[in-house]
Amino acid sequence: MNSDNKITIIPAIDLIDAKCVRLSQGDYNQKTVYNENPLEVAKMFEDAGITRLHLVDLDGAKAKHIVNYKVLETIAGRTNLIVDFGGGLKTDEDLKVAFESGAQMVTGGSIAVKDRETFLSWIETYGPEKIILGADAKDKMIAVSGWQEVSELSILEFIESYTSQGIQKVISTDIARDGMLTGPSIELYKEIMGQFDGLELIASGGIATMKDIHELNEMGVPGVITGKAIYENKISLKEISKFISA
Repeated sequence: MNSDNKITIIPAIDLIDAKCVRLSQGDYNQKTVYNENPLEVAKMFEDAGITRLHLVDLDGAKAKHIVNYKVLETIAGRTNLIVDFGGGLKTDEDLKVAFESGAQMVTGGSIAVKDRETFLSWIETYGPEKIILGADAKDKMIAVSGWQEVSELSILEFIESYTSQGIQKVISTDIARDGMLTGPSIELYKEIMGQFDGLELIASGGIATMKDIHELNEMGVPGVITGKAIYENKISLKEISKFISA
């Protein structure tokens, strides 16, 4: 969390064919290409005073192994953004490539559901500072594999099963809201924060306006990911810049 306890705004860049895109509700058929040059986008974020970036390899999520590591390498090498990288990280080798390409943190979602042993070994090897748990939920149940499957696990049980193993950072996405600009899942985040004291929760999905960010900030949520709202000019970089420097 920031020293002044203000929420950290973390823009998302989602990658397909090394281009900056957005999907609606994880649907590859509902794809909008926003920019052919992700580095350009990352630099604009940095110029606005943003320090963090959430980079998602959608090709990797589909292929089940890291694909867009060159884009990661370029952004990490040519900006000072703290990049967390996710999408298709399944093996120790994928993680090695991600960290060698400049990621400072990685996010594991499906892997944490389907291969607990591997995910736990990552926490042990790299430490909880570098591993973020991706907790994507639909009606409070965990969903995996690019949200194609909903599991039997409730989101609170799932988070509990990993905070007990040292996890400190969690990105929680309410799938029903992702890319829909319908506002964040306030009740869900209240519930998570009520149950897990000191958790570095990053809210994701549904952010539509600066008002949403202010609301999460007032609740004490440590971080927020926003993508579509920026790309569709619902939130301007000027507004973000003003918020950061206030």
